[in-house]
Amino acid sequence: MAVAASRGWARPLRCSPSPAPSTAARSPSTGRSPRRGNERWPVCRVGLTGNTGMKDLNRAMLEFFGHPGRHTSTAAQLGLQALDCMLLCEVRVLILDDLHFLKWRKTNGIEVSNHLKWIANEFPVTLLKVGVGLADKGLFSEGEGAGDTALAQTGRRTTRLDMPPFSIDSEQGRLHWRHLLLALEQRIVLADAYPGMLADDLSDYLFARSTGHIGSLMTRLNRGCQRAQRTGAERLTRDLLDQVRNDEAAEHARSELEYALSEGKATSRPRRTRASR
Repeated sequence: MAVAASRGWARPLRCSPSPAPSTAARSPSTGRSPRRGNERWPVCRVGLTGNTGMKDLNRAMLEFFGHPGRHTSTAAQLGLQALDCMLLCEVRVLILDDLHFLKWRKTNGIEVSNHLKWIANEFPVTLLKVGVGLADKGLFSEGEGAGDTALAQTGRRTTRLDMPPFSIDSEQGRLHWRHLLLALEQRIVLADAYPGMLADDLSDYLFARSTGHIGSLMTRLNRGCQRAQRTGAERLTRDLLDQVRNDEAAEHARSELEYALSEGKATSRPRRTRASR
């Protein structure tokens, strides 16, 4: 997984094209309401597909805001309407997810690459481009031929941020893992859930089964919560999660890690939490 970030011009979630004053939402960060009573949506997230073109991308941004012109406007009009929504709703971060679906060296890929440069120049937002293997897909390519010039410019404007799996080789890594589990505990809606259900009782188990990958972890927790609800258990335990099938990648890599954790040769729990038990 990689995240590519680029910044638009500096300026400090449904946006209506002509909202009534009664729909105003007070900004939690500044204590003020956006202009003309629009709701303040600091983050806009758009998912891409393998066939996404410039018009599709603009329409997807307007879909996020529920703009009424998203079905009838031209590609250029859609782009300007998206810019208007970003300004009215004070969007600060635009997330473009699944960027790896694009075929950068094909017509749509070059078109979207050029459009992303326009967005970076005109939209007052930070662009987060999320995808897997973006370097291999050519996003950061310097471009050796005339057709690669657009991609070369994109690479020059983009900062690459890698997102490796969680690691428990250091105390800092174990703390990061624990903080993740504590945050996930707050989102689990089960009748008999309790503090420490993940971070204390299932820390090593979940790390072994996910091998530190967030995708594998979330898949297991989602399936576990569904099973806990269907069976009436209403909490996550090792016995219940053992009945949930692992994804193929995590299952292939977990054996050696699971042995080290079970034998006490490794642990996912920070030192201070081990001392308190």
